[in-house]
Amino acid sequence: MNSGKTVDEYLEKSGNWQPALRLIREIILRTELHETIKWGAPCYTLDGKHVAGIVGFKEHMAIWFYQGVFLADTEGKLINAQEGVTKAMRQWRFTDIDEIHRDADLIHKYLLEAIENQKQGKEIKPKKKELVIPPELQEVLDKNSGLSDSFEAFSKSKKREFSEFIAEAKRAETKQSRLEKIIPMIASGVGLHDKYR
Repeated sequence: MNSGKTVDEYLEKSGNWQPALRLIREIILRTELHETIKWGAPCYTLDGKHVAGIVGFKEHMAIWFYQGVFLADTEGKLINAQEGVTKAMRQWRFTDIDEIHRDADLIHKYLLEAIENQKQGKEIKPKKKELVIPPELQEVLDKNSGLSDSFEAFSKSKKREFSEFIAEAKRAETKQSRLEKIIPMIASGVGLHDKYR
């Protein structure tokens, strides 16, 4: 999957999927949805809420419906790409542009239904993960108030990243080496994944 700062930039980098993505974009733009970029890919919103998105992968391209679980899906086109993980989002995959031409009216119908669902406020909000600080990290924080203050200054999501990094290690030696890695980061106010952001 490529990414871009604008929709046009994204489409330019889409290789073989460019014509198919442009066609599905035309179908989407016949609705009242607003076009933007989210997570480096085209996203379509209504009143600031995500309704749909398009993306090209290696083997297929897809239109995402952020609250697709509420669509009637009478034609059985939608799948849950991460069964057991994704609660609301559904996608409709395409392997060639002919499928989009053939189903253009149906795609438009699904989009209109998704818009209506959004207007009615139908949505599943993601559950926030509870922050569980592993005992190894908590012990280090308890012994060093300056480090604890630095840790508390992080957002909840960054605290969770540090905590999960330690908790996911199976062996005590791995936990210890990971602690040694993150202590200077915490002290410096640097998040675990900041270099990737």
